[in-house]
Parts: sequence; structure tokens; C-alpha cells
Amino acid sequence: MEVNLHQAEFVLSAASERDFIRDELPQVAFAGRSNVGKSSSINRLLNRKNFARVGAAPGKTIHINYFKIDRTFYLVDLPGYGYAKVAKSERDRWGRLMERYFAHPELMTLGVLIVDARHKPTADDRTMADWFKATGRPLVVAANKLDKLKKSEIEPNLQQIREVLELGEEVPVIPFSAEKGTGREELLRTILSGIQAP
Repeated sequence: MEVNLHQAEFVLSAASERDFIRDELPQVAFAGRSNVGKSSSINRLLNRKNFARVGAAPGKTIHINYFKIDRTFYLVDLPGYGYAKVAKSERDRWGRLMERYFAHPELMTLGVLIVDARHKPTADDRTMADWFKATGRPLVVAANKLDKLKKSEIEPNLQQIREVLELGEEVPVIPFSAEKGTGREELLRTILSGIQAP
């Protein structure tokens, strides 16, 4: 499947359930902790510098942002969870918004969970993985910040991610670096094969 990644446009920020896009195009939903490099990973995937905003402070994605890629599918950027220094009421609002999105599994074609390759997944990462698994949709895990690991740490860390998130063998765990571009082709291939109708 050939997709022109340069044909990428921001469509809308959904602040509530009524804003969710329901036009039958596949939706690839990206989630990750506030400081895990989600925006940088999206930018790397699309080979664009500042497409998804990269904030100096974590937690800049406060709505569900839809990007249309080559009129073929949506890349759905979910609010970051975890570290953002924002009021609890605001974090709760993001949580409710995400819950509403996940309550409609028919909207999502594929989930992409970005975790930190250097660390054991957090309780929030586990919750997010469970939300994705509950939709019954395919899931891909991208282990970002691979460039910060020694070669000898890579395999054990990927295995730990798989075990802590309780991922079945069908879930790819892709070693990834938004910084260096490692894993970009594999992640892109997995996404594109995931959005093709059976």
C-alpha cells in the first residue's frame, strides 16, 4: 500500500465525544505517557519536523487531535497521560475524553502505544495497554528512546515490556528511536498493513 506521507493535514481537535470523526476512514490511535516522545515519534513517522507539536513541557496534547494522511486514514493523537504538571481536574477531563473514545471501539482500526524502552512500563502504561486490548483491535507497541540504551540492554528491556504489559505474541513490540529514526520503516509497515481492510 503506497501512502504519500507528505499529504498530511491537521483536521480537528476533539474536545468532547460529539467532535469524534465517524466517516469510515481507518483511525490509528497513538497514546503514550506525557514525556515519552509521542509527538516526536509521530513527526519521525511522517518525516516532518514540527507536524505534531513538540512541547518543552510534557502534556501539550489536551484534546484528541486528528490528522488525515493522504486522504487514506487518520492518525489520532490522544492526550498524553502521567507526568504533565497540570491541575488534577484537567487530567481527569483528559481521562474522561479518552474513556469516551475507547468506549467506541468501532472508531479505532489500530492502536499504537508508545513506551519508554529504558524503563519498566508504569501503572499508567499498563492501564493504557488494557484499554487498547479491551477494544479487541490490533495493537502495536513502539519502544521509544532506543538510542539511549546499550546494545546488551535492548532484548531484555523489550522482553520486560512484553511481560509487564501482558502482551500476546501477536502484538509487535518495535524497538524505536524518534531521535535516530530506528524502527521507523517497521512501524510504518505495521501501521499500513493494519489499516488495510481484510
